[in-house]
Amino acid sequence: QVQLVESGGGLVQPGGSLRLSCAASGFTLDDYAIGWFRQAPGKEREGVACISTGDGSTHYADSVKGRFTISRDSAKNTVYLQMNSLKPEDTAVYYCEADIMCGLDGGYWGQGTQVTVSS
Repeated sequence: QVQLVESGGGLVQPGGSLRLSCAASGFTLDDYAIGWFRQAPGKEREGVACISTGDGSTHYADSVKGRFTISRDSAKNTVYLQMNSLKPEDTAVYYCEADIMCGLDGGYWGQGTQVTVSS
């Protein structure tokens, strides 16, 4: 069974850090580009970061560049999103998605994990 499971969300103060995990079962994450998306209440879903298959190049939204880092752990079949210097506007449900290339959103999706940045 193909499945993606996100974890690591929670409540953090502004300026704090969280690391989100996206674990796969039923397929190999290395064979896919993995994107992190987020959706805040009343807002459209937006792409946050993506790591390509093959050369492993990374891509970030301007709003998170320099604060978020996406990475793979092939041995654990997991992709991470390290989020530093978090801001209240980063509050959203975060989802990971596996696709044939970055920039798409029609692949396998996880169920999401809530990130809340608040004092």
